[in-house]
Amino acid sequence: MDVKLDKQSKIPVYLQIVDQLRAQIMCGALPSGSVLPSERGLAQMLEVHRNTVVKAYGELKSDAWIESRQGIGYVVAVPPAAEDGGEGEAGASDKPSRRVNWINEIKDRHLDMEKTFDDLFQRFTDESKYSLGSGISTNEVFRPERVAHDIAPLMTSAGCCQYFYSPYKGDKFLRQKLVSFLSTKGVKASTGEIQILSETNQAVDFIVTLLVQPGDTVVMEEPVHPDMSRAMELAGAKILTVPVDQDGMRVDLLEKLILHKHPRFIFVNSSFHDPTGHILSLERRKKIIEISNTYRVPIVEEDAASELVYEGEKLPPIKAFDTLENVIYIYSFSLTFVTGLSIAVVVANADVIRSLSYLVSVRLMASDWMTQKLLGRYLDDGTYYKALDEFRASYSRKQRLVCEKLDEMAALGVSYERPRGGVYIWCRLPDGVDSKQFINRAYNMGLILIPGYVFYPFKNGGRNYVRINYSYESDERLLAGMEVFRAALLESLEG
Repeated sequence: MDVKLDKQSKIPVYLQIVDQLRAQIMCGALPSGSVLPSERGLAQMLEVHRNTVVKAYGELKSDAWIESRQGIGYVVAVPPAAEDGGEGEAGASDKPSRRVNWINEIKDRHLDMEKTFDDLFQRFTDESKYSLGSGISTNEVFRPERVAHDIAPLMTSAGCCQYFYSPYKGDKFLRQKLVSFLSTKGVKASTGEIQILSETNQAVDFIVTLLVQPGDTVVMEEPVHPDMSRAMELAGAKILTVPVDQDGMRVDLLEKLILHKHPRFIFVNSSFHDPTGHILSLERRKKIIEISNTYRVPIVEEDAASELVYEGEKLPPIKAFDTLENVIYIYSFSLTFVTGLSIAVVVANADVIRSLSYLVSVRLMASDWMTQKLLGRYLDDGTYYKALDEFRASYSRKQRLVCEKLDEMAALGVSYERPRGGVYIWCRLPDGVDSKQFINRAYNMGLILIPGYVFYPFKNGGRNYVRINYSYESDERLLAGMEVFRAALLESLEG
């Protein structure tokens, strides 16, 4: 196979590849059944981006010149016969297919997304595997029978809306109760400064839609949850990362970045950071708000795990120090509510909330009425506050079980820093053990973990780390999963 590209030509590079490969197939230089290079392989050969080859192969596949076969890759197919019933390959026509080449239509940035995290995360429902890779709440606190009992009255209550809709800003009663809840965290807000959404990811997506133009710069921590960095990438933002240490984001590095790059905003996961479990110190919380105020750079603060403190004092959010309304604050109930039911709360300047509410009205016909009513009731009657104690007790116990097992593996070269709270442990593997190979081995043995490299947007770190989550599985399954962890580690060390 010989492909020569003219990168100065007005003909798009992917079409040059299509034309030359199709010509070679038609003349027999690439006979039926010939195996073509992989997308990455051909991209490296031609020194082009992989998406260019994806588009070219997609075009050829759409026209039935090639096909993809599992375990093999792309191979040359029998060219489409002429419409007059021609004679197979000899009478083949190069008349284009009428099928849409969807690979060509989809935006490039949506084609080449890292899917490792998603593939592993969504397998938590596979009961044949022990899931230490998810980040969802335990069902030990709000058990199904309890939730079913509590939902029934909501469906028939006198105050229930006939059509089960919530206002675009969220259920009014819930927003009133959230004013009180947020005040316990030091966050002052009126109902007009609160927007209710379904989860953190949706909140971040909507905020990015409001604020980010293609080419804008956004500052984020590193490592960072892949969903957060991908939301920025899909909006066309340029990501600048700031490392995290034991006291959270290195805010001492922020000022120089802001002066040189003028970012659209700073994104920070302030409490029990995902994946490291570190917490932004009080001193740094005050410093980051000072920097924000000095340079008029907004902060987007994500704070889902702040109630899950097992040792030491609970720190106020950055938003609690926000006297100039420069912080957009996101609190999620995903770790402290009914498993599978999630609500995120955005607290911000009233203008931001009005715009968010309008965006909700455009994108959503209705928000989750039942979940909002249930949470509103639990905040009103004190059930939620009591449940927080139960969640803390459950997660603290589970953390201790996992840490005891990791301590037993210290002699094998495993190390970690025990967080003061949250639901994640950032575990360093022994020297020479690659996290990607390790999690594949563990998966084949029945354990789901998340490799560290997916938390680095540029894939420049985390190769010897894995993230362990302990919130979802029962004590028994956690211990069994950690035994698989040890077995997979021993196999990895043996070679």
